[in-house]
Amino acid sequence: MAAKSRQRARGLLVKALYQWQLAGHDYDELIAQYAELAEFARIDQVYFRDMLRRVLDDVEALDTVISRLAVRKLDQLDAVGRGILLLALSELKARPDIPTRVVINEAVELAKRFGAADSFKFVNAVLDKAAKELRERDGASTV
Repeated sequence: MAAKSRQRARGLLVKALYQWQLAGHDYDELIAQYAELAEFARIDQVYFRDMLRRVLDDVEALDTVISRLAVRKLDQLDAVGRGILLLALSELKARPDIPTRVVINEAVELAKRFGAADSFKFVNAVLDKAAKELRERDGASTV
């Protein structure tokens, strides 16, 4: 059950990060809006709040990683794809308790669900490179 509630939280996080990019809402506004949704009761709320805070606080550094590893320029990324990458990169950096394989698989599934036609391939390629850099450098397992 915990895995499902975290999976649902990731879906809402992608929507929140999309909204943040388009409307510029801050952390408190996003939390207030999403907490009102019926779906919010069925997610891992602690994880949602923590990851939203981490992404928003670290967006500049995360964008730098995307810019370095992606074949596309940052301004060419759609808001959904960027949101998925921001979330997954933040997980890779800050959540060693979540296996690399899970981070990448969840991001690919989100890209299939919310992203453009083949965006999952792009997301997978960027995260595969990032995982080698972010997790192996720290001695964390990528399995």
